[in-house]
Amino acid sequence: MNYYKNLGVVALAVCLLVMAEGCGSSAGETAAVKGTPGVQASTGTAAVSGAVQAGNGSTAPAERVRLVRSALPQLVKLPGQLAAFEEVSIFPKVNGYVTDVRVDVGSHVKKGQLLMQLEAPELEQATTQAKERYAQAKLDATISEQNYERMRQAAETPGAVSPMNLASLKAKADADSALCNAEKANWQMQQAILGYLKVTAPFDGVISERNVHPGALVSAESRDSKPMLELRQVDHLRLQVDIPEGIAAGLQDKDTITFYLSAYPGKKMSGHIARKSDLVNSTYRAERMEMDVYNHDGKLAPGMYADVLFDSKGNPDAFTVPKTAVVTSTDRKYVIAIRTGKMVKVDVATGNESASQVEITGDLQPGEEVIAKANDETAP
Repeated sequence: MNYYKNLGVVALAVCLLVMAEGCGSSAGETAAVKGTPGVQASTGTAAVSGAVQAGNGSTAPAERVRLVRSALPQLVKLPGQLAAFEEVSIFPKVNGYVTDVRVDVGSHVKKGQLLMQLEAPELEQATTQAKERYAQAKLDATISEQNYERMRQAAETPGAVSPMNLASLKAKADADSALCNAEKANWQMQQAILGYLKVTAPFDGVISERNVHPGALVSAESRDSKPMLELRQVDHLRLQVDIPEGIAAGLQDKDTITFYLSAYPGKKMSGHIARKSDLVNSTYRAERMEMDVYNHDGKLAPGMYADVLFDSKGNPDAFTVPKTAVVTSTDRKYVIAIRTGKMVKVDVATGNESASQVEITGDLQPGEEVIAKANDETAP
């Protein structure tokens, strides 16, 4: 019995020894795989092109992309808005009472058409007085000129007229003529002010707002109140759109723009860029551009919302990389380039982008390689 018992113990020990050796062999093989550059477990990603040395001296396999200059065309969709080509708020130029309003909201008017009539009796009296003063000054200037001419003719006879008297008459004639001219200018000014009582249209358009009625007192000094009338030109409109500066640089005058109005779903419209502001808004980093839109049938109106579509040709000097190659943090945007076997963060600016790719520009050269799938923890 002791013999069989001892034999069982020996067999158990042999089994344990064999199992220990098997486990050690597996662990050693695993360690060898992990420590061998260029080996990666099957995770569905592209094959690793090589090991990259991180800043701490360790190596880590990573999928890389070789940089080639190429533009990324993109169909850009931006919000826009229709605006009147010309619009003006009409305020009174003089104080007065409204006696007649000949237009209302929606009235189509022509340039020079009478819109409103004001009344100001004191202005009429001032104009009449200015006219009478001018008439009196003109008469005095005429008499002084005639006296001087008679004395000048008499002075041709030696000793008939004193030179001092002749000079005095000449000075009085000149003074009366100057006073006549001043009174004439004052009368013309009063006539112009009196003309402000008639409010006319500065251009063809439609009255979009009316805030006064007959009998109302309007004041030229108050600019805090609402305007008497609002006039907008609607047969010629502006389509205004703010385009990001990275895209605006590639657009030129006469480039074709397509847009859709929310008021007319599915109706495709198009035009050409007519004006560029050449000024980038510091808040939104965008440049205002405008298109001319003609509205001869009157179906469009200022303020309508538009979806603006246009083709952005992209930057031919940029590099196109996967979106996953660009890391965006709170203070920077960068890619991880591979230089002399080490990972280096390189700041970049992005441009056009698609569902999976994006344009980048920065301190990069063609032929360099960047990590295809990078994040904040890829490099120190």
